[in-house]
Amino acid sequence: MSAPLFARAYEPLEAYLKPNKALVLYGPRRVGKTTLLQNYLKNTPYKYKLDSGDNLRVQQILSSQDFDQILGYAEGYELIAIDEAQNIPNIGMALKIIVDQIPGIRVFVTGSSSFELSGQVGEPLTGRKTTLTLYPLAQMELLSAYNRFELRESLARFLIFGSYPEVVQAATRQERIEILLEIAHSYLLKDILVFDRIRSARTLLDLLKLLAFQVGSEVSHSELGAQLGVDVKTIQRYLDLLEKTFVLYRLNGFSRNLRQEVTRKAKYYFVDNGIRNALIAQFNDFDQRNDQGALWENFMVMERLKYRQYRSIYGNAYFWRTYQGQEVDLVEERDGDLHGFEFKFNPKARVSLPSSWRKTYPDASFQAVTPDNYQNFVLPAPENA
Repeated sequence: MSAPLFARAYEPLEAYLKPNKALVLYGPRRVGKTTLLQNYLKNTPYKYKLDSGDNLRVQQILSSQDFDQILGYAEGYELIAIDEAQNIPNIGMALKIIVDQIPGIRVFVTGSSSFELSGQVGEPLTGRKTTLTLYPLAQMELLSAYNRFELRESLARFLIFGSYPEVVQAATRQERIEILLEIAHSYLLKDILVFDRIRSARTLLDLLKLLAFQVGSEVSHSELGAQLGVDVKTIQRYLDLLEKTFVLYRLNGFSRNLRQEVTRKAKYYFVDNGIRNALIAQFNDFDQRNDQGALWENFMVMERLKYRQYRSIYGNAYFWRTYQGQEVDLVEERDGDLHGFEFKFNPKARVSLPSSWRKTYPDASFQAVTPDNYQNFVLPAPENA
């Protein structure tokens, strides 16, 4: 049987490519950005040029800020496509020159490192770009290859191995493990370690391992610093970079009553469950694990993030906790309304609405999300519903 093909959430891309605008596609390494770009180019009606930011000549031309060189590079084409654009210094200025000076031109660039690429394209391309973020495969994207029953049957596999495209397509358990270990140790930190102020890969890995055991818990920067023997500012900088390079996702505390609600600390989730497990080398079967709750919560937070982003459901996400220990795993604030969600892997576990939440936010909704009903939370309604 051949490996399944998945329709990505942004397909067809034509809707995002506008004349005299740049489409910027961010995302972690190995999530399929290049594949998405190449699949689009196979069927594009435009005369295009495809290059890589790894190409030294392309770097030289597009970082020159020389109008003649840059416009000569793009002359005669209707679409300029650049993969791994974060490797080109001053790429934002080059793209601005192209979209401003060539009537009708379309530009499509991908980048794995948001802190590098967004810093370069943000200001020069103000009003001239569309930005998309691609994550490991979402459950809603997997519907293009599997039905709802099959996704539910494979739930334990996603909780352990995550949903990087290569991992989902792997034929064996051993192959999944090897791919994840390669991504985690060869690709995951590559963008951070080339940053000139980061010199200790060991400290970064140790930090990630500590966070892997604290999924779903509030994180103290000072405690992390003490455990790793580095100062708080270094911890904060590393966490910021790990967020911006799509390794971690931060959830802040929600509060409208500062005296009793926790807001100073944050929770950190891994963008992919498989990467989390690779970092601590734990791939044992789900029913033999003592971290089922953490894996379920990480999976649900990230799947919901993908779902909201891909379905253009706008709003803010938080966790909620009081100093007395009452908590709600995820709070979504949308159109002025609050929606609380509690994640429980055991469908029979008793879930009660926290009294402080009910008293403070009487109009907010509240729902327990379990393996029995999670698909309503992260998948569009069935067409025949």
